[in-house]
Amino acid sequence: MKNARFWAVVVLLSATALLLHARGDSDVIPVSAPLRLIPRTIAGWTGSDVQIEPEQLAILGHGDFLSRLYIQDGEAEPVGVFIAYFPTQRTGVTIHSPKNCLPGAGWDFESSRYLELKDADGKSHQVGEYIIAKGEDRQFAIYWYQAHGRSVANEYMAKIYLAADAMRLNRTDGALVRVVTPIGSGNGVAGARARAEAFSAQLLPMLPRFIPD
Repeated sequence: MKNARFWAVVVLLSATALLLHARGDSDVIPVSAPLRLIPRTIAGWTGSDVQIEPEQLAILGHGDFLSRLYIQDGEAEPVGVFIAYFPTQRTGVTIHSPKNCLPGAGWDFESSRYLELKDADGKSHQVGEYIIAKGEDRQFAIYWYQAHGRSVANEYMAKIYLAADAMRLNRTDGALVRVVTPIGSGNGVAGARARAEAFSAQLLPMLPRFIPD
């Protein structure tokens, strides 16, 4: 099963690279606000930036990145937000899947699933949810790939849309959004899920200014 998944990824990435190359060397890159302008106060949550280490930036490649920790009064656990936005993925710089980078950082996946999440405006979004663990530390995470007004949880579908939009729109811009919160001893997984989903629902309507539709 792992070998089949590996080769499926290889074929998909190769096909995407060929399609992008066939469209030429330039993209239509829409104007967007830098991620650092995302509000530091969101629905009662107050954020502070977390420095991204130079070696991590070197791995991520050319793009705009945000790592921020939000804390709410009366809430014991914080919510961490990481966003990686790439204006173009035609040069070989592509979005890294959490399922590849998190194990490399020592995290193990306990569970994962896809579902629809409604934002504060009532719009539905496809997102992925997973529980990760490193020793005694357990975290609940929500993630999705966002591009051109579309949110996708599945990395294979994200690549298919990337290739299709490169052909159709001459655009390869897109982003990965990840919201993470600790699984505390109080309400456990249910509490962490509710916290992450509630914060994500408030964040989502703000993103088109920074990740163009």
